Amino acid sequence: MKNGRLFLVIVALLLTSLSSAWAVKIEISAPGEQEIPLALTSFLPMGPIKPEIAQEIDAVLEADLSLSGLFSLVDRGAFLSDAESLGLSSVQVDFAQWKLLGAEAVIKGGYRVEGDRLIIEARLFDVVARRMLTGRRYIGKLDEARRIAHTFADQVLLSLTGTKGPFSSRIAYISNRTGKKELYLMEVDGHAPVRLTSHRKIVLNPDFSPVGKELLFTSYKNGNPDLFRKEIYTGRESRLSHRKGLNIGGRYSPDGREVAVTLSKDKNSELYLLGTDGTIHKRLTNHWGIDVDPSWSPAGNEIAFVSDRRGNPHVYIVKLDSLEVRRLTFDGKYNATPAWSPDGKRIAFSRLEDKRFDIYTIKPDGTDQRRLTFGPGNKEHPRWSPDGRFLVYSLDHNNEKSIYLMRADGTGTRRISAPGGDDSHPAWSGHW
Repeated sequence: MKNGRLFLVIVALLLTSLSSAWAVKIEISAPGEQEIPLALTSFLPMGPIKPEIAQEIDAVLEADLSLSGLFSLVDRGAFLSDAESLGLSSVQVDFAQWKLLGAEAVIKGGYRVEGDRLIIEARLFDVVARRMLTGRRYIGKLDEARRIAHTFADQVLLSLTGTKGPFSSRIAYISNRTGKKELYLMEVDGHAPVRLTSHRKIVLNPDFSPVGKELLFTSYKNGNPDLFRKEIYTGRESRLSHRKGLNIGGRYSPDGREVAVTLSKDKNSELYLLGTDGTIHKRLTNHWGIDVDPSWSPAGNEIAFVSDRRGNPHVYIVKLDSLEVRRLTFDGKYNATPAWSPDGKRIAFSRLEDKRFDIYTIKPDGTDQRRLTFGPGNKEHPRWSPDGRFLVYSLDHNNEKSIYLMRADGTGTRRISAPGGDDSHPAWSGHW
Protein backbone atom coordinates (compact mmCIF):
# COMPACT_ATOMS: atom_id res chain seq x y z
CA MET A 1 0.00 0.00 0.00
CA LYS A 2 1.78 3.08 -1.30
CA ASN A 3 3.02 5.49 1.35
CA GLY A 4 1.22 3.57 4.05
CA ARG A 5 -2.19 4.66 2.84
CA LEU A 6 -5.06 2.49 3.83
CA PHE A 7 -6.43 0.20 1.16
CA LEU A 8 -10.14 -0.12 1.66
CA VAL A 9 -12.29 -2.88 0.21
CA ILE A 10 -16.00 -2.52 0.69
CA VAL A 11 -17.63 -5.93 0.81
CA ALA A 12 -20.89 -4.93 2.39
CA LEU A 13 -22.33 -1.63 1.28
CA LEU A 14 -24.79 0.26 3.38
CA LEU A 15 -27.48 -2.38 3.11
CA THR A 16 -30.38 -0.18 3.91
CA SER A 17 -31.13 3.31 5.11
CA LEU A 18 -32.38 3.98 8.60
CA SER A 19 -35.91 2.76 9.12
CA SER A 20 -38.63 5.30 9.73
CA ALA A 21 -39.13 3.78 13.16
CA TRP A 22 -35.50 4.50 14.07
CA ALA A 23 -35.67 8.01 12.64
CA VAL A 24 -38.78 8.82 14.66
CA LYS A 25 -37.44 7.24 17.85
CA ILE A 26 -33.99 8.87 17.76
CA GLU A 27 -33.06 11.98 15.85
CA ILE A 28 -29.29 12.48 16.00
CA SER A 29 -28.28 16.01 15.14
CA ALA A 30 -26.02 17.34 17.87
CA PRO A 31 -24.16 16.00 20.90
CA GLY A 32 -26.03 16.03 24.17
CA GLU A 33 -29.53 16.24 22.67
CA GLN A 34 -30.25 12.53 22.90
CA GLU A 35 -27.51 9.93 23.15
CA ILE A 36 -27.89 6.51 21.55
CA PRO A 37 -27.22 3.60 23.91
CA LEU A 38 -24.47 1.78 21.97
CA ALA A 39 -22.89 -1.56 22.79
CA LEU A 40 -19.29 -1.77 21.55
CA THR A 41 -18.14 -5.38 21.67
CA SER A 42 -14.53 -6.52 21.47
CA PHE A 43 -13.43 -7.56 18.00
CA LEU A 44 -12.95 -11.32 17.89
CA PRO A 45 -10.26 -13.40 16.13
CA MET A 46 -11.16 -15.05 12.83
CA GLY A 47 -7.87 -16.94 12.94
CA PRO A 48 -4.85 -16.92 15.28
CA ILE A 49 -5.50 -14.83 18.38
CA LYS A 50 -3.72 -11.45 18.40
CA PRO A 51 -5.09 -9.72 21.50
CA GLU A 52 -3.08 -6.55 20.88
CA ILE A 53 -5.01 -6.00 17.63
CA ALA A 54 -8.40 -6.31 19.30
CA GLN A 55 -7.31 -4.04 22.13
CA GLU A 56 -6.18 -1.34 19.74
CA ILE A 57 -9.39 -1.47 17.71
CA ASP A 58 -11.52 -1.38 20.85
CA ALA A 59 -9.60 1.55 22.36
CA VAL A 60 -9.75 3.69 19.21
CA LEU A 61 -13.45 3.06 18.56
CA GLU A 62 -14.37 3.76 22.17
CA ALA A 63 -12.38 7.01 22.25
CA ASP A 64 -13.73 8.25 18.90
CA LEU A 65 -17.37 7.44 19.56
CA SER A 66 -17.23 8.82 23.11
CA LEU A 67 -15.72 12.07 21.83
CA SER A 68 -18.59 12.48 19.36
CA GLY A 69 -21.03 13.00 22.23
CA LEU A 70 -23.71 11.10 20.31
CA PHE A 71 -23.53 7.83 22.22
CA SER A 72 -23.78 6.43 25.72
CA LEU A 73 -21.72 3.25 25.80
CA VAL A 74 -23.32 0.24 27.45
CA ASP A 75 -21.24 -1.16 30.32
CA ARG A 76 -19.10 -4.01 28.99
CA GLY A 77 -19.42 -5.75 32.35
CA ALA A 78 -23.12 -6.31 31.64
CA PHE A 79 -22.59 -7.98 28.25
CA LEU A 80 -24.17 -11.41 27.77
CA SER A 81 -23.15 -14.39 25.66
CA ASP A 82 -23.76 -12.74 22.28
CA ALA A 83 -20.75 -10.48 22.89
CA GLU A 84 -18.56 -13.60 22.50
CA SER A 85 -20.17 -14.52 19.18
CA LEU A 86 -18.68 -13.10 15.98
CA GLY A 87 -22.09 -12.36 14.45
CA LEU A 88 -21.29 -10.67 11.14
CA SER A 89 -24.84 -10.94 9.80
CA SER A 90 -28.19 -10.05 11.28
CA VAL A 91 -29.30 -13.66 11.60
CA GLN A 92 -26.26 -14.38 13.78
CA VAL A 93 -26.97 -11.62 16.33
CA ASP A 94 -29.11 -12.23 19.41
CA PHE A 95 -30.87 -8.88 19.38
CA ALA A 96 -33.00 -9.86 22.39
CA GLN A 97 -29.90 -9.83 24.59
CA TRP A 98 -28.91 -6.34 23.49
CA LYS A 99 -32.47 -5.06 23.88
CA LEU A 100 -32.50 -6.44 27.43
CA LEU A 101 -29.38 -4.35 28.18
CA GLY A 102 -31.02 -1.21 26.78
CA ALA A 103 -28.77 -1.01 23.72
CA GLU A 104 -30.28 0.48 20.58
CA ALA A 105 -27.21 -0.14 18.44
CA VAL A 106 -24.38 -2.64 18.62
CA ILE A 107 -20.97 -2.83 16.96
CA LYS A 108 -19.45 -6.25 16.32
CA GLY A 109 -16.48 -7.38 14.31
CA GLY A 110 -13.51 -9.63 13.83
CA TYR A 111 -9.92 -9.60 12.61
CA ARG A 112 -7.59 -11.95 10.77
CA VAL A 113 -3.90 -11.83 9.90
CA GLU A 114 -2.81 -13.23 6.53
CA GLY A 115 0.94 -12.87 6.05
CA ASP A 116 1.68 -9.15 6.14
CA ARG A 117 -2.00 -8.21 5.74
CA LEU A 118 -4.55 -7.34 8.38
CA ILE A 119 -8.20 -8.01 7.53
CA ILE A 120 -10.88 -6.47 9.70
CA GLU A 121 -14.62 -7.05 9.41
CA ALA A 122 -16.78 -4.43 11.15
CA ARG A 123 -20.55 -4.21 11.50
CA LEU A 124 -23.07 -1.76 12.95
CA PHE A 125 -26.49 -3.21 13.84
CA ASP A 126 -29.79 -1.55 14.65
CA VAL A 127 -31.12 -3.42 17.69
CA VAL A 128 -34.60 -1.88 17.40
CA ALA A 129 -35.11 -2.86 13.74
CA ARG A 130 -33.02 -6.06 14.15
CA ARG A 131 -30.88 -5.45 11.09
CA MET A 132 -27.44 -4.40 9.90
CA LEU A 133 -27.02 -0.70 9.21
CA THR A 134 -23.58 -0.87 7.65
CA GLY A 135 -20.79 -3.40 7.21
CA ARG A 136 -17.25 -3.06 5.94
CA ARG A 137 -14.20 -5.20 5.27
CA TYR A 138 -10.88 -3.40 5.56
CA ILE A 139 -7.58 -4.74 4.26
CA GLY A 140 -4.43 -3.02 5.46
CA LYS A 141 -0.94 -3.53 6.80
CA LEU A 142 -0.34 -5.19 10.14
CA ASP A 143 0.25 -1.85 11.84
CA GLU A 144 -2.91 -0.22 10.49
CA ALA A 145 -5.44 -1.37 13.09
CA ARG A 146 -5.70 2.17 14.47
CA ARG A 147 -6.26 3.69 11.06
CA ILE A 148 -8.92 1.14 10.21
CA ALA A 149 -10.71 1.74 13.51
CA HIS A 150 -10.77 5.50 12.87
CA THR A 151 -12.17 4.85 9.40
CA PHE A 152 -14.98 2.69 10.75
CA ALA A 153 -15.81 5.29 13.42
CA ASP A 154 -16.25 7.77 10.56
CA GLN A 155 -18.56 5.27 8.86
CA VAL A 156 -20.66 4.81 12.01
CA LEU A 157 -21.30 8.56 12.20
CA LEU A 158 -22.10 8.66 8.49
CA SER A 159 -24.62 5.81 8.84
CA LEU A 160 -26.41 7.33 11.81
CA THR A 161 -26.24 11.05 11.03
CA GLY A 162 -25.70 11.36 7.29
CA THR A 163 -22.34 13.12 7.85
CA LYS A 164 -19.01 11.33 7.85
CA GLY A 165 -16.91 11.61 11.00
CA PRO A 166 -13.49 13.33 11.10
CA PHE A 167 -11.49 10.66 12.90
CA SER A 168 -9.41 9.47 9.96
CA SER A 169 -8.29 13.00 9.09
CA ARG A 170 -5.08 14.63 10.35
CA ILE A 171 -4.00 17.63 12.41
CA ALA A 172 -0.95 19.72 11.59
CA TYR A 173 0.66 21.87 14.26
CA ILE A 174 3.83 23.66 15.27
CA SER A 175 6.10 22.29 18.01
CA ASN A 176 9.48 23.23 19.44
CA ARG A 177 10.38 19.70 20.60
CA THR A 178 13.66 19.85 18.71
CA GLY A 179 14.49 23.26 20.14
CA LYS A 180 13.12 25.08 17.08
CA LYS A 181 9.54 25.60 15.91
CA GLU A 182 8.91 22.97 13.23
CA LEU A 183 5.86 21.60 11.43
CA TYR A 184 4.33 18.33 12.68
CA LEU A 185 1.47 16.04 11.73
CA MET A 186 -0.56 13.72 13.98
CA GLU A 187 -3.72 11.67 14.11
CA VAL A 188 -6.86 13.32 15.47
CA ASP A 189 -6.37 11.66 18.85
CA GLY A 190 -2.72 12.74 19.04
CA HIS A 191 -1.13 9.42 18.09
CA ALA A 192 1.68 8.96 15.57
CA PRO A 193 3.19 12.48 15.59
CA VAL A 194 5.60 13.04 12.69
CA ARG A 195 7.90 16.00 12.12
CA LEU A 196 7.55 17.30 8.56
CA THR A 197 10.15 20.08 8.46
CA SER A 198 13.73 20.50 9.53
CA HIS A 199 14.17 24.22 8.91
CA ARG A 200 15.82 24.91 12.27
CA LYS A 201 14.14 28.29 12.20
CA ILE A 202 10.68 29.58 13.17
CA VAL A 203 7.81 27.83 11.32
CA LEU A 204 4.22 29.10 11.69
CA ASN A 205 0.58 28.93 10.56
CA PRO A 206 0.02 25.65 8.67
CA ASP A 207 -2.98 25.12 6.40
CA PHE A 208 -4.09 22.03 4.45
CA SER A 209 -4.88 22.00 0.76
CA PRO A 210 -8.48 20.85 0.14
CA VAL A 211 -7.48 18.93 -3.01
CA GLY A 212 -4.29 17.09 -2.11
CA LYS A 213 -2.05 15.94 0.68
CA GLU A 214 -0.26 19.26 0.86
CA LEU A 215 0.37 22.00 3.41
CA LEU A 216 1.05 25.72 3.39
CA PHE A 217 3.13 27.31 6.14
CA THR A 218 5.33 30.30 6.85
CA SER A 219 9.01 29.78 7.63
CA TYR A 220 12.00 31.97 8.47
CA LYS A 221 14.29 29.35 6.89
CA ASN A 222 15.86 31.94 4.59
CA GLY A 223 15.77 34.81 7.07
CA ASN A 224 12.48 36.29 5.82
CA PRO A 225 8.95 35.08 6.75
CA ASP A 226 8.28 33.31 3.44
CA LEU A 227 5.29 31.19 2.45
CA PHE A 228 6.08 27.55 1.64
CA ARG A 229 4.08 24.66 0.28
CA LYS A 230 4.93 21.05 1.08
CA GLU A 231 3.71 17.70 -0.26
CA ILE A 232 3.19 15.49 2.76
CA TYR A 233 3.97 12.06 1.30
CA THR A 234 6.79 12.98 -1.07
CA GLY A 235 8.35 15.63 1.18
CA ARG A 236 8.80 17.96 -1.79
CA GLU A 237 8.85 21.58 -0.71
CA SER A 238 8.94 24.94 -2.46
CA ARG A 239 8.55 28.63 -1.69
CA LEU A 240 5.22 29.98 -2.86
CA SER A 241 5.81 33.60 -1.89
CA HIS A 242 9.06 35.19 -0.78
CA ARG A 243 8.38 38.87 -1.22
CA LYS A 244 10.22 41.27 1.06
CA GLY A 245 8.49 41.53 4.40
CA LEU A 246 5.63 39.36 5.64
CA ASN A 247 4.27 36.38 3.69
CA ILE A 248 2.05 34.97 6.45
CA GLY A 249 -1.31 33.39 7.24
CA GLY A 250 -1.63 31.55 3.93
CA ARG A 251 -5.05 29.88 3.51
CA TYR A 252 -6.18 27.78 0.55
CA SER A 253 -9.46 28.66 -1.13
CA PRO A 254 -12.20 25.99 -0.89
CA ASP A 255 -11.39 24.81 -4.43
CA GLY A 256 -7.62 24.88 -3.83
CA ARG A 257 -6.98 27.22 -6.76
CA GLU A 258 -6.00 30.33 -4.83
CA VAL A 259 -4.35 31.32 -1.57
CA ALA A 260 -5.30 34.22 0.68
CA VAL A 261 -2.27 35.67 2.43
CA THR A 262 -0.97 38.74 4.25
CA LEU A 263 1.88 40.52 2.45
CA SER A 264 3.76 43.60 3.60
CA LYS A 265 5.74 44.13 0.42
CA ASP A 266 4.54 47.77 0.33
CA LYS A 267 5.40 48.25 4.03
CA ASN A 268 1.83 47.84 5.31
CA SER A 269 0.18 44.47 6.02
CA GLU A 270 -2.57 43.86 3.46
CA LEU A 271 -4.54 40.85 2.21
CA TYR A 272 -3.91 39.44 -1.25
CA LEU A 273 -5.04 36.52 -3.38
CA LEU A 274 -2.25 34.44 -4.92
CA GLY A 275 -2.36 31.71 -7.50
CA THR A 276 -0.85 28.36 -6.54
CA ASP A 277 2.21 29.44 -8.54
CA GLY A 278 2.68 32.46 -6.26
CA THR A 279 1.52 35.15 -8.70
CA ILE A 280 -0.69 37.92 -7.30
CA HIS A 281 -4.26 37.64 -8.56
CA LYS A 282 -5.89 40.39 -6.53
CA ARG A 283 -5.33 42.83 -3.68
CA LEU A 284 -8.19 42.53 -1.17
CA THR A 285 -7.53 45.34 1.32
CA ASN A 286 -6.01 48.81 1.07
CA HIS A 287 -6.00 50.46 4.48
CA TRP A 288 -3.48 51.96 6.89
CA GLY A 289 -4.53 49.36 9.50
CA ILE A 290 -2.84 45.96 9.87
CA ASP A 291 -4.88 43.22 8.09
CA VAL A 292 -4.03 39.59 8.94
CA ASP A 293 -5.44 36.09 9.58
CA PRO A 294 -7.60 35.46 6.49
CA SER A 295 -10.20 32.65 6.54
CA TRP A 296 -12.35 31.70 3.54
CA SER A 297 -16.08 31.20 3.66
CA PRO A 298 -17.04 27.71 2.38
CA ALA A 299 -18.68 29.31 -0.64
CA GLY A 300 -15.41 31.04 -1.49
CA ASN A 301 -17.03 34.46 -1.94
CA GLU A 302 -15.99 36.09 1.35
CA ILE A 303 -12.99 36.14 3.66
CA ALA A 304 -12.97 36.83 7.39
CA PHE A 305 -9.85 38.56 8.68
CA VAL A 306 -8.47 40.59 11.59
CA SER A 307 -7.77 44.32 11.40
CA ASP A 308 -6.95 47.12 13.82
CA ARG A 309 -8.35 49.75 11.44
CA ARG A 310 -10.76 50.98 14.13
CA GLY A 311 -8.30 50.77 17.01
CA ASN A 312 -8.27 47.37 18.73
CA PRO A 313 -7.99 44.21 16.58
CA HIS A 314 -11.43 42.94 15.51
CA VAL A 315 -12.80 40.45 12.99
CA TYR A 316 -14.00 41.84 9.65
CA ILE A 317 -15.40 40.25 6.48
CA VAL A 318 -14.51 41.29 2.94
CA LYS A 319 -16.54 40.36 -0.16
CA LEU A 320 -14.25 39.18 -2.93
CA ASP A 321 -16.27 40.64 -5.80
CA SER A 322 -16.89 44.17 -4.51
CA LEU A 323 -14.12 44.32 -1.85
CA GLU A 324 -16.76 45.73 0.52
CA VAL A 325 -15.60 45.33 4.14
CA ARG A 326 -17.91 45.01 7.15
CA ARG A 327 -17.07 44.67 10.82
CA LEU A 328 -18.14 41.45 12.56
CA THR A 329 -16.99 41.75 16.21
CA PHE A 330 -17.38 44.71 18.56
CA ASP A 331 -16.64 43.24 22.01
CA GLY A 332 -13.32 42.54 23.68
CA LYS A 333 -9.92 44.19 23.53
CA TYR A 334 -8.36 41.82 21.01
CA ASN A 335 -10.06 39.42 18.56
CA ALA A 336 -7.89 37.11 16.49
CA THR A 337 -7.56 34.07 14.18
CA PRO A 338 -11.08 33.66 12.76
CA ALA A 339 -12.01 30.30 11.24
CA TRP A 340 -15.13 29.76 9.15
CA SER A 341 -17.08 26.55 9.85
CA PRO A 342 -17.46 24.04 6.99
CA ASP A 343 -21.22 24.69 6.72
CA GLY A 344 -20.71 28.46 6.73
CA LYS A 345 -23.01 29.02 9.68
CA ARG A 346 -20.47 30.12 12.30
CA ILE A 347 -17.06 31.72 12.63
CA ALA A 348 -14.78 30.70 15.50
CA PHE A 349 -12.21 33.13 16.86
CA SER A 350 -10.11 33.89 19.92
CA ARG A 351 -10.78 36.91 22.15
CA LEU A 352 -8.75 38.57 24.87
CA GLU A 353 -10.79 39.54 27.91
CA ASP A 354 -9.82 39.69 31.58
CA LYS A 355 -6.16 39.13 30.60
CA ARG A 356 -6.93 35.76 28.96
CA PHE A 357 -7.78 34.50 25.47
CA ASP A 358 -10.84 32.28 25.07
CA ILE A 359 -12.59 30.70 22.09
CA TYR A 360 -15.88 32.14 20.82
CA THR A 361 -18.14 31.52 17.84
CA ILE A 362 -20.47 33.93 16.08
CA LYS A 363 -22.80 33.86 13.08
CA PRO A 364 -21.50 35.63 9.95
CA ASP A 365 -24.18 38.29 10.39
CA GLY A 366 -22.77 39.17 13.82
CA THR A 367 -25.54 37.61 15.90
CA ASP A 368 -25.61 34.72 18.40
CA GLN A 369 -22.15 35.15 19.86
CA ARG A 370 -21.16 32.24 22.13
CA ARG A 371 -18.23 31.72 24.47
CA LEU A 372 -16.98 28.12 24.37
CA THR A 373 -13.97 27.98 26.72
CA PHE A 374 -13.46 28.95 30.33
CA GLY A 375 -10.84 28.41 33.00
CA PRO A 376 -7.15 29.34 33.22
CA GLY A 377 -4.77 29.69 30.31
CA ASN A 378 -4.89 31.27 26.85
CA LYS A 379 -7.00 29.37 24.30
CA GLU A 380 -6.06 30.41 20.76
CA HIS A 381 -5.98 29.48 17.06
CA PRO A 382 -9.30 27.59 16.72
CA ARG A 383 -9.83 25.49 13.60
CA TRP A 384 -12.83 23.33 12.63
CA SER A 385 -12.94 19.62 11.89
CA PRO A 386 -14.00 18.80 8.30
CA ASP A 387 -17.48 17.77 9.49
CA GLY A 388 -17.91 20.85 11.71
CA ARG A 389 -18.52 18.77 14.85
CA PHE A 390 -15.29 19.72 16.62
CA LEU A 391 -12.76 22.48 17.13
CA VAL A 392 -9.03 22.13 17.71
CA TYR A 393 -7.09 24.88 19.45
CA SER A 394 -3.95 25.59 21.46
CA LEU A 395 -3.91 26.13 25.23
CA ASP A 396 -1.06 28.02 26.90
CA HIS A 397 -1.13 27.23 30.62
CA ASN A 398 1.54 26.78 33.29
CA ASN A 399 4.28 27.72 30.81
CA GLU A 400 3.32 24.90 28.41
CA LYS A 401 1.43 25.08 25.14
CA SER A 402 -0.64 22.05 24.13
CA ILE A 403 -3.19 21.08 21.47
CA TYR A 404 -6.76 20.42 22.61
CA LEU A 405 -9.99 19.24 20.99
CA MET A 406 -13.55 20.03 21.96
CA ARG A 407 -16.99 19.61 20.47
CA ALA A 408 -18.42 22.60 18.63
CA ASP A 409 -20.57 23.46 21.65
CA GLY A 410 -17.53 23.64 23.96
CA THR A 411 -18.04 20.26 25.66
CA GLY A 412 -15.85 17.17 25.58
CA THR A 413 -12.53 18.96 25.99
CA ARG A 414 -9.57 16.64 25.46
CA ARG A 415 -5.82 17.20 25.29
CA ILE A 416 -4.29 15.44 22.29
CA SER A 417 -0.65 16.56 22.08
CA ALA A 418 1.86 14.81 24.28
CA PRO A 419 3.74 16.56 27.10
CA GLY A 420 7.28 17.68 26.52
CA GLY A 421 7.01 20.52 24.06
CA ASP A 422 5.23 23.77 23.23
CA ASP A 423 2.58 22.91 20.63
CA SER A 424 0.50 25.56 18.86
CA HIS A 425 -1.09 26.75 15.60
CA PRO A 426 -3.17 23.62 14.83
CA ALA A 427 -4.84 23.05 11.47
CA TRP A 428 -7.32 20.28 10.64
CA SER A 429 -7.19 18.48 7.30
CA GLY A 430 -10.14 17.50 5.17
CA HIS A 431 -11.19 13.86 4.99
CA TRP A 432 -8.03 11.82 4.51
